Amino acid sequence: MSEKGSAAQEAPRQSAQLAPEDAARAAAYGLIARLFYLAPDKDLLGQILHAELFEGESEASRAWRELVGACRDACPVVLENEHTELFVGTGKSEVTPYLSHYVLKHANDNPLVELRQQLVAWGIGRRETAFETEDHIAGVCETMRFAIAVQHRSDEEQKAFFDRFVYPGAAAFCDAVKASPKAIFYGRVARFSREFFELEREAFSML
Repeated sequence: MSEKGSAAQEAPRQSAQLAPEDAARAAAYGLIARLFYLAPDKDLLGQILHAELFEGESEASRAWRELVGACRDACPVVLENEHTELFVGTGKSEVTPYLSHYVLKHANDNPLVELRQQLVAWGIGRRETAFETEDHIAGVCETMRFAIAVQHRSDEEQKAFFDRFVYPGAAAFCDAVKASPKAIFYGRVARFSREFFELEREAFSML
């Protein structure tokens, strides 16, 4: 969905050590971005089955185990059809993955313009081959992964981006996916994603 700026711009930040909890956060954002951008193939399903992303008895942990369970007998072709029907469609998708849609119902501004300005400020550009706009759920999650794992943005910078561009639209998007009767596998993806976003919101609230 997006690509980093020049190597010269990014090199100073890449030298920082990434804490284990931040590595796990980045992995979660990356996985959510990948799952909502394209249906998982056999290799990704296998990676999820062997991943230990969340443990314990939190809601996020339970949602993670449900997602892992859904991957065990999943058929990639069926998942591709579900993804297409939900998020692509032949005319209008069942659930739009563009987060500005959910925010504009309650605001008069255009968050996509502000998002693009923020991406430019961070040296992150949109791929010329990408058809999706930058406010796609996969795009904003990939930006968060990049900010954490590659650019090593401060907690305050991450919080500002999360509060403005991720949480409001992503929470509503996940709720819309879970409410769709067509979301079988993706209902589990949305539940896990929603719980993860709530964990992030809680953590950022303590800054």
